[in-house]
Amino acid sequence: MRVLNVPVPPDLLQTWAGWLAPARQPFFLTAAEADKLGLKTVPRAEEFFPPAGRDTDTFTLWFVLPEASQIAWLTEEDWLALPPSTRRALLGAQVRHGRGAVPRVRDFADLLPHLTGGRFVWWPSLLSPAVLARAVAQGQRECRGAEVPEVVWEAAALLLPRARELAGTFPDASGPNCFGTVMAAAGVGGAEQEWMQREPFEAFLAGRAQPGGRDDQPGTLLVWRDEAGAVQHAAVTLGAGWALHKPSQSWMTPRVVLPTSDLIRYSRTRGWRLHRSRLRV
Repeated sequence: MRVLNVPVPPDLLQTWAGWLAPARQPFFLTAAEADKLGLKTVPRAEEFFPPAGRDTDTFTLWFVLPEASQIAWLTEEDWLALPPSTRRALLGAQVRHGRGAVPRVRDFADLLPHLTGGRFVWWPSLLSPAVLARAVAQGQRECRGAEVPEVVWEAAALLLPRARELAGTFPDASGPNCFGTVMAAAGVGGAEQEWMQREPFEAFLAGRAQPGGRDDQPGTLLVWRDEAGAVQHAAVTLGAGWALHKPSQSWMTPRVVLPTSDLIRYSRTRGWRLHRSRLRV
């Protein structure tokens, strides 16, 4: 199977199913909501979610509002045993509080025609390869690495010896991010497997790059910084109008090749400013 024009082996597809729809899921509520719904909850502060973990990325936990201080842990059996009104209230609360993996029914109506209402949550019984592929691909751009001419890859290899190897691949877990992708493309061993932090990436920039660079040449580093100067995202050009990046640390985002102008437009975020530098051999 291919997702976002990236090959996905069967074992990874099976792993995705467990990440997207774990058998036991967190539902975030305020104390007042939990009391009103009569659900057994635990304090959110007592639960640990690794910052680069699959649950963190699946449920977009960085978006969940602080006031949603309680967690109700539910299985699919627990969920189906709830009254419809309670399920609706829980769904509405997850959307309000910022929890991810609460898709719209209409986006999957052709694949899951039995669903009703406006929103739902993923459970193992809902998943098929086609459903998984659509869930992972939503809101993302397809990898266009196959369109890059051979001569472009060859010219890029001097500065980016592993770019072609990495292009069009999914990570094995959550954590691998844009910084590690750029560093690995430039030849830093194992960087593509790490949740690369800002400090080693800044050290890489200081040691391997210099100001300047052109978008039509290979090895131009595209680095987005926020208003405080902290680096937030990075990509690297392959030349001839193509560039490589990984959109996020999530297990759902592959390392993709896009037209450089599209990648820049796709990465544009309020408060970020794009800086360019060029790699040294």
